[in-house]
Amino acid sequence: MSALAALAVFVVAFFYIATEKADKVKVVLIAAGVMAVLGLIPGSEVFFSEHEGVDWNVIFLLLGMMIIVGILKQTGVFDHLAIWAAKRSQGRPYRLMVMLMIITAVASPFLDNVTTVMLVAPVTVVVCNRLGVPAQPYLIAEILASNIGGAATLIGDPPNIIIGSRAGLTFNDFLVHMAPIVVVTFTGFVLLTRVLFRKSFRYNPDRVAAVIALQERRAITDPRLLMRCLVVLGLVIAGFGLHSVLHVEPSIVALVGAGVMVLVSGTDVSETLREVEWPTLVFFTGLFVMVAGLVHTGVISTVGGWAIDVVGDDFFGAATALLFGSAALGAFFDNIPYVATMAPVVEGLVAQAPDPATGQALWWAFALGADFGGNGTAVAASANVVVIGIAARSGHPISFWRFTRYGILVTALSSVVAWVYVWLRYFA
Repeated sequence: MSALAALAVFVVAFFYIATEKADKVKVVLIAAGVMAVLGLIPGSEVFFSEHEGVDWNVIFLLLGMMIIVGILKQTGVFDHLAIWAAKRSQGRPYRLMVMLMIITAVASPFLDNVTTVMLVAPVTVVVCNRLGVPAQPYLIAEILASNIGGAATLIGDPPNIIIGSRAGLTFNDFLVHMAPIVVVTFTGFVLLTRVLFRKSFRYNPDRVAAVIALQERRAITDPRLLMRCLVVLGLVIAGFGLHSVLHVEPSIVALVGAGVMVLVSGTDVSETLREVEWPTLVFFTGLFVMVAGLVHTGVISTVGGWAIDVVGDDFFGAATALLFGSAALGAFFDNIPYVATMAPVVEGLVAQAPDPATGQALWWAFALGADFGGNGTAVAASANVVVIGIAARSGHPISFWRFTRYGILVTALSSVVAWVYVWLRYFA
């Protein structure tokens, strides 16, 4: 009964988020409150449990990076990069999109996709404003590229960190098994964007000529501040890359980096905090509580267990169910709590595999489905919510369905490509 109640609350909330009939922050707060009143969440544990509560690592990672990006913005570096990108692409819309997608996809495996989009999105907004083109298609393409590119490594996408920890998989394991299919999928995605966004590509010769005439160096308003900020940012990025060596959570690295940047920059703290996307952070908190209700009442594990029972001893069927099931479920629930919940279920299935290679194949199928499923809807992954928040604040709002109609198609196609890859590499 409690599972049905939790599912009903989630479905109603998701309906209002999807149809945009009400503000999404209000919706998740009300839904989280209803779940709490009905006793559908694990009480106060919702604030402390790693698997059945708010993921504070995600919240504080976002907060730290928002502060860092806010201070960087004051140096004029985003205007500098925007002018450089416009010049390199000669203002050609598709060429510019490809350039921004490649930057995003290449950076996402080595930072994490949330950090990457937080650095690239402001540049995108500025360059699109300069060229007089709509920013939404470029931002959507970057989100999709970040979720695809981030799947390549252990640290590129938060679900991979959870899977790697549970399965004992290393950075090199992910690079060897995930990177090849990510390269193939991203290449196909780049070609697909030429068709997906063809109606949005506008070329304005006058605006392009005006931008190309600009000197990007003049966009830097405070070179000394920029140098100090870049040193701090470089140390933060190094901290992310050494996560598995230092055993320090990326959220701690981001918060320390934000504190150091505030200190060395001498900026006004209240002014810096105005750059933080507070509605996005509140939305994530409410969403985690909602998903905690589904986890606590057994909705997600029941669905996952049912799917596994259906395939029985057919391990290719199990891999197929994990891949497509994770892509489908991950499109509607944030893929971080989804993976944290399903990982023990997958571990139990792997224990029944006839050999270690087959067991690992199940983990890779699970990872691919969860990572690529992050493109499914506007709330399926952290990067999606963050960029949509940035877009709204900068005057380029992206509706739930505008993103989702592209995301579902890309998720479906990338999942099919991943399924063929899993079959050829591990079962054929």
